[in-house]
Amino acid sequence: MTGVEQPAVSPKRWWILAVVAIAQLMVVLDATIVNIALPSAQTDLGFSDGSRQWIVTAYALAFASLLLLGGRIADLFGRKPAFLVGVVGFAAASALGGAANGFTMLVVARALQGAFGALLAPAALSLLNTTFTDARERARAFSVYGAIAGAGGAVGLLLGGVLTDALDWRWTLYVNVAIAVVAFAGGWILLSNHRDAANAKLDVPGTVLVAAGLFTLVYGFSNAETHDWGSPLTWGFLIAGGVLLAAFAWWQTRAAHPLLPLRILLDRDRAASFLAVLITGAGMFGVFLFLTYYLQLNLGFSPTRTGVAFLPMVGALMVTAQLGTTVLLPRIGPKAVIPLGFAIATAGMAWLTGIGVGSHYASAVLPQLIVIGVGLGMVMPPAMQLATGGVAAEDAGVASATVNAMQQVGGSIGTALLNTLAASAATDYLSGRDATSKLVQAQATIQSYTTAFWWSAGFFAAGALIAFLLYRRGVPAQDAEAAPVVHM
Repeated sequence: MTGVEQPAVSPKRWWILAVVAIAQLMVVLDATIVNIALPSAQTDLGFSDGSRQWIVTAYALAFASLLLLGGRIADLFGRKPAFLVGVVGFAAASALGGAANGFTMLVVARALQGAFGALLAPAALSLLNTTFTDARERARAFSVYGAIAGAGGAVGLLLGGVLTDALDWRWTLYVNVAIAVVAFAGGWILLSNHRDAANAKLDVPGTVLVAAGLFTLVYGFSNAETHDWGSPLTWGFLIAGGVLLAAFAWWQTRAAHPLLPLRILLDRDRAASFLAVLITGAGMFGVFLFLTYYLQLNLGFSPTRTGVAFLPMVGALMVTAQLGTTVLLPRIGPKAVIPLGFAIATAGMAWLTGIGVGSHYASAVLPQLIVIGVGLGMVMPPAMQLATGGVAAEDAGVASATVNAMQQVGGSIGTALLNTLAASAATDYLSGRDATSKLVQAQATIQSYTTAFWWSAGFFAAGALIAFLLYRRGVPAQDAEAAPVVHM
């Protein structure tokens, strides 16, 4: 890398990690924290079941479609201002959502959260690029950061449950204001500005193409939840998204200042890491979404107790995140570590399919969650670290945004696929049986959950195979050298 600052010598670097981690936690939390509060919000604001999904989808649509733009803005105009504007905007949108007096106001607020999150997340992650340039310290920082990215969804379920039970659903949004105050103060004091791509220009056609492509792709998969796959609102948007993204890829080969330089995508280990993050995002929803339903509706857990039930998985993920990035990856390389993590997560998801109507958390859920956490901890942080390893400083923000986009699109695809497959499994089970029987209805529900878990296990198994085939043997050069990296 040429002309790269080396602020890693600064004693402030661990405080910077703390600030960046707090900001990222706020963004990751909002993918799930509102989920548990949705029934209360629905009762309060009086919107329909059909409208409910858009409270979640509005955030994902704005976030996924604007991520690459947000990452390039951070590269062009400076990471510190992008970070601070993102934090303030996210807090303001959260306050607007908390004060919502109707469905429309809440959806608009969630979309604004996604838009400012798309500016904040890549700016935060790319700051690690110039803050941690020592390979060992960088691995340690990424283990913390990757653990937050992997476990933040479960923490969101816990915090959402506690706030909804103790206060009100609106506090699942208001809490971001308090988090943002800490992140803004820390960012203002600690961060210095980096404009590594200041001489470049914004790729306006590329921005329009990729934003429209990602929006229509995520929108199409989201429609699969409320329409069938044969609906034009599903396949039409999916085809349009594919065409727009293909046009974007073609334009990037011709643009003078491409939004996503293809050199970022053409490295074999980086491409494998992007796919690993995409697959993990899709499969994790099998854990968070359907297990949340099972714990609350079948085992009778409260929102708070449901969140607490996920904590063992979070703990296991954080421990193996540290082990994977600081011990295993530098010694044996990703070709062994990441497929092994996927294989462990596959086993945990397959084991989780043993749940039943009369199952107990301690025997049918807890051990399986720990195994899944161990597996994901060996996949998420190492893959995120490698996804932007060795990226030039001027590409740091957009590389970080690309990984964010992979996780968001993966999550959207996973949600749509698993919801559709689960609903079909329940319908098939009820066919030819007494649908008025409560026991039959309960068994149909269990069938839908276990179907989703089996498919999630299939995603992870595919991830193990793809990672094994694509990753190079040995330890990547960027782990041995102090090449700047970034991640999400």
